[in-house]
Amino acid sequence: MATKTIILRLYKAMLKESQKIPAYNFRKYAIRRVRDGFRANKYLSNSDALRLKVEEAETNLEVIRRQVIVGQLYTAEKLVIEHQSK
Repeated sequence: MATKTIILRLYKAMLKESQKIPAYNFRKYAIRRVRDGFRANKYLSNSDALRLKVEEAETNLEVIRRQVIVGQLYTAEKLVIEHQSK
């Protein structure tokens, strides 16, 4: 059974890994997809459906991790928008 702490831990891990993606557009897209995906399934209560969504999220976390590695292999110049002071 997927508990609330497992789901929150998975959410935080996905956001943290998404922040590591070097390409600005891919990074912002990944962060947006993670937030939207978890927000869309916020009120999911069926345990079987919830388990399937957690498994899907774990698979997506591995995809994000692979994307971070690939992105580090093929670096490019930063975009103008990334050079702005925060």
